[in-house]
Amino acid sequence: MDRRDSLKSMFLGSLGTGLLLTGCNTDVAATTPEIAKAAEDYFGRTPKEAALIEELNSEQFFNEHEMETLNILCALILPANDEYGSATDAGVPDFLEFIVKDMPHLQTPIRGGLMWLDHASNSKFNTEFKEASEENQKAILDTVAFPDPDKPSWEQPVQVQFFSLMRNLTMTGYYTSEMGIKDLDYKGNQPNIWDGVPEEVLQKHGVSYDPEWIAKCVDQSQRGVAAAWDDEGNLIT
Repeated sequence: MDRRDSLKSMFLGSLGTGLLLTGCNTDVAATTPEIAKAAEDYFGRTPKEAALIEELNSEQFFNEHEMETLNILCALILPANDEYGSATDAGVPDFLEFIVKDMPHLQTPIRGGLMWLDHASNSKFNTEFKEASEENQKAILDTVAFPDPDKPSWEQPVQVQFFSLMRNLTMTGYYTSEMGIKDLDYKGNQPNIWDGVPEEVLQKHGVSYDPEWIAKCVDQSQRGVAAAWDDEGNLIT
C-alpha cells in the first residue's frame, strides 16, 4: 500500500466514525422542515450562513510567505501520482485559509507551526523551509511525522501535534474536493438491484410469486420508475 492509499484508508476510517456520530440527533422531526427549506431556497446555505461565508472570503489570514509554505507542505503530505494531482493541486491551501478564519482557534497552532518549519530549516540548512530542497524538507517533516518515542527531541510534542493537525486538515480538504471525490471513486447513493427472494427459499416455505406481480417488480428496465398503487392497493407500475 503506497502513501496515498494509506492516507485514503485513514480518511475513510475517520469519515465513517463521523457519520456514526452525526446520526445521533433524536430531534429529527423538528429540524427536517428547516433543513429541507434551506436546501430548496439556498442550496444548503441559509442567508446567515451565506453572509458569513462571504465575509470570511473577503478576509485574508495567511500572508504570501505562509501561503507559499502551505502550498509546498500540502503537496509533501499528499503528493501527486500518475492519475491525480497533489493536495495543493486540489486547492487545499485555499481550504486551509478558509478553515482558520471559520475556526479561529486553529490560527495560532498552524501559524506557529509554519514559523517552526522556517526555524528548523534555517537552523539545519541555512534557508527557509520553502526554499530548501525537497530532500531537506522531508527530513524536517520526518522528525514530526514519524517521531521516535525513545529519542525525545525539542520538536516534540507541540510540533508533532502541529503536523498531525496539518495532515488531518490536508486529507479532509483533499477528499472533499472535486479531485478527491474522483480519487475515492465516490458515485453517490445508487439503488440496489433486487431480483426477488431466491427460488430455493420460496420452495422451502411452500410459497411462490404471482408471475404478473413479480414481472412488474423485478423488471430492471423500470428500476428508475416509482411504484404506484390504485385505490384498492393493487400495484399499477
